[in-house]
Amino acid sequence: MALAVAVLVVLFGAVADLIVPGPAPAPPKPGPPHGPLTIVSLGDSSLSGEGTGDYTVATNGQGGDWCHRSPNAEIDHTHVAGVVRTVNLACSGASTTQVGPGDARQYGESSQTEQLAKLAKHDRVVAVVVAVGANDDPHFAQLLNNCVQAWARQGSCSAGFEPQWQRRVNAMVPKVTKLLGEIRAAMAALHYAPGTYQLVLQSYAAPVGPNAVGNLLSLAGCPFRPVDLNWVRNTGIHALDNGLREAADKAKARYLDLADAGLGHEACSGGRDTRNEWFSRLTVAWQDITDRQRVGHALQASFHPNARGAAAFADCLGQFLATTDRAAACLAGPGGQLHPAAIVTTTG
Repeated sequence: MALAVAVLVVLFGAVADLIVPGPAPAPPKPGPPHGPLTIVSLGDSSLSGEGTGDYTVATNGQGGDWCHRSPNAEIDHTHVAGVVRTVNLACSGASTTQVGPGDARQYGESSQTEQLAKLAKHDRVVAVVVAVGANDDPHFAQLLNNCVQAWARQGSCSAGFEPQWQRRVNAMVPKVTKLLGEIRAAMAALHYAPGTYQLVLQSYAAPVGPNAVGNLLSLAGCPFRPVDLNWVRNTGIHALDNGLREAADKAKARYLDLADAGLGHEACSGGRDTRNEWFSRLTVAWQDITDRQRVGHALQASFHPNARGAAAFADCLGQFLATTDRAAACLAGPGGQLHPAAIVTTTG
């Protein structure tokens, strides 16, 4: 019996010597949180909901905040399978400086990218949609304002903008490219790899065009000269679009082209019937005219996508997010509804 036990001990020891413990399994790599699937908008008035009305109290002048966010904003009507939450961080008037990280503030609000980072710690962000650049070097809102002032002087504005417009757009491109990289960096710091979410840069639709009805080319709706309306829609907005597409290509972000999305639906194109228009006309908040703290923003909602336009763009955006196309243009189909038509970007 003792001999048998001794043999077993020797055999067990020999087998044990052959079993060499391997390295401990590596801990799983950290990744995005398992919170509610969320899409987020960053940028300026084209995404904040400016022009759609029903602005939240907190962003309609309270404490000097005029971001004009609205439940009618594009992102809040964008439907993506599985997504249960939409968050609108866009702020009217914002430039790349206010959207990107840092101390710059728009109407007292902190960096939109930093707000996104806080949100992405607990929500599972699946898409970040950005519309920005028009308030940088192009100063598109100022351009429209100058055109209205030129109309009042019985003159034209586009001749003065034409020589410098491309230069302004060119100066904008690296700023938008840099911002997209900063958004990626903020998401990467939270363990979001590029393939775990979509980063989409969206361009701008022309709010006015040469098909405006003649008797509305006044303070009754669209105080612009026909030559300026033609330049805005057919030259200015397309140069801006080309610059933004270049920025998206350089940053390897997806791109949604809205340059022609509003054709036939511009402000004042419907005459007395506004139901087919997707953009606000000259809009005056008359109740603010006599309020010294609010009068400076009484015209702020003019010439932006209205609730119908925001909903139409949202439908196209939702369709685009469901594809794998690097870039697309929102164009009207046979029934007039927008759809994302695939386009080819200039780089890989």
